[in-house]
Amino acid sequence: MKITLLTHFKEFEKRSNTGRLVVDVLGSAAEQVRWDRMNPPAKLIEEIAAGNVALIYPGATNDNDGDLSSISQCIIIDGTWHEARKIHQRSPYLQDIRRICLKTDGKSVYNLRKNQKESGLCTAECVIEVLRLSGNSEEAERLQERFLAFIRPPGLMRGAAQGH
Repeated sequence: MKITLLTHFKEFEKRSNTGRLVVDVLGSAAEQVRWDRMNPPAKLIEEIAAGNVALIYPGATNDNDGDLSSISQCIIIDGTWHEARKIHQRSPYLQDIRRICLKTDGKSVYNLRKNQKESGLCTAECVIEVLRLSGNSEEAERLQERFLAFIRPPGLMRGAAQGH
């Protein structure tokens, strides 16, 4: 399965972006595509038109939610929750494709940014869940290991001094 990260331009400069981690671990099975409202990614639009593509995004979902057996490509919006909402609303090509909402038992362990959604997952955590759902447990575990090494110890937020 191909993972496409539709990435907000600000994310490319952030050290806390987990999208780069996904591409590093998955290699050619993942890509980061820069989102541009005025110049939509032509190749991605062609891939959507060809079919078997799903958008991983919270909200109303299709009846067969969670079943990725017929999906060959997943699109995940890579940005803050605020940026992701804007990208989704301002991208007509994302409106009519199959949407899948991930249902997880656990809470996000991502701790590199403040003011995260209680029920939200970061990009890498979404990809880990997609890999598990699609039966790619080996890749999911490899990404999980790299992700856990990437984040700071729990309780340490940006700008906080260790031991305080």
